[in-house]
Amino acid sequence: MLLLAIETSCDETSVALLRDGCVLANAVSSQVKLHEEYGGVVPELASREHLRNLMPVAGQALGQAGVASGELDAVAATRGPGLPGALLVGLRAAQGMAFALDKPFIGIHHHEAHLYSPWIDGDPLSLTLDTFQPNVSLIVSGGHTMLVHVAAPLGHRVLGGTVDDAAGECFDKAAKLIGLPYPGGPELDRLASEGDGTAHNFPRPMLRDDSHDFSFSGLKTSVRYFIRDNPNVLEDGQRLRDLCAGVQAAIVEVLVAKTIRAAKKLGERCVTASGGVTCNSGLRAALGVACEREGFVLRLANPTLCTDNAAMVGMVAHLRLANGGETTSPDAEIVPGWKLADI
Repeated sequence: MLLLAIETSCDETSVALLRDGCVLANAVSSQVKLHEEYGGVVPELASREHLRNLMPVAGQALGQAGVASGELDAVAATRGPGLPGALLVGLRAAQGMAFALDKPFIGIHHHEAHLYSPWIDGDPLSLTLDTFQPNVSLIVSGGHTMLVHVAAPLGHRVLGGTVDDAAGECFDKAAKLIGLPYPGGPELDRLASEGDGTAHNFPRPMLRDDSHDFSFSGLKTSVRYFIRDNPNVLEDGQRLRDLCAGVQAAIVEVLVAKTIRAAKKLGERCVTASGGVTCNSGLRAALGVACEREGFVLRLANPTLCTDNAAMVGMVAHLRLANGGETTSPDAEIVPGWKLADI
């Protein structure tokens, strides 16, 4: 089965081609430079950029895969959650293509795509569910942090999620307070690698809470007050690196501790992690140490699949079609606030 997938939920325009669960091409156009001067994603600008980029990116992906649109067996796109205007660009393009080719269309949940991205591996990238184990999965991105129990392929249950600020939001907002360029998360990670994470004892929100929920707004506020009371910290190179390391250590400790605690509580021996923040070197290392200590299997999403991309969207569409799942109406609307628990 040859499938084309489109992802336009936020600020990456991506088109992928997959054949029988194997990624033939995964073209991504980032909008980081466009939004840099605003310090964050501007929804209207993001939508316009998707309109400008989608057809060239699709042409690039088809060229890389060496196939023509007429050969497609199905078309998929992210239906939600995400920015309404951005979602609409990709969804309508995919629906129009499916209608014109008289092929099935599948609308995919963005977080479900992240959820199964740790099982995409190899060269070329392929779905590796033959090694699947029931697991506790951490999805951690700019706007969402959640824990999900995945008992079987396409069988999951949301354990907990973001109460207010997600981990990625906290990284980016703390980086902005520190004065780092957008996007701040990667730059904070780089500086943190050269700092002392024990130099500042920032709060670990909800660390000892029995729930599986997350809240990072208090940490962000603590960083703001610390900088207000210690303005010189931003002018001292080593103190600045220690500040970044302290922020990262606080976020990472909460994410790792709650993930490991959930796995123990459910009796699972496998942990997975995905989403943009999974690129963070501190988080990847800490999860590795914790899982080795507990004797858990750890599967991290390939760094190329952590940020938004169409390959993971296409992989879930392939999985659904291969398991006899229902297709989506060509008239279906976007669902910007779609909850993973509703699937």
